[in-house]
Amino acid sequence: MERIWEKIRLGQYDMTCHAREEMVEDELNLFDIEQAILTGKLIRTEKGELRGTKYTILGKGINQQTMIGVVGRFKETGRFLIITVYEVKDF
Repeated sequence: MERIWEKIRLGQYDMTCHAREEMVEDELNLFDIEQAILTGKLIRTEKGELRGTKYTILGKGINQQTMIGVVGRFKETGRFLIITVYEVKDF
């Protein structure tokens, strides 16, 4: 998580088009996503993926009421790529 937090704090991350679409669909904004990552917990690590290990983080958005899931991985460049985001309805 330390490495992920560092990339988010430094703005060294990217988002897929899918992640942006999901963010808008769930009425989330970039601050919500950053907050969820920076204060959230790593709940799953999926190794063996062709493009690299995937990390699933669960955390709260800015309003502290919305629980958000974020899935991402590190790119070959070292930047963190946010693959998808979603609001967790039942927490």
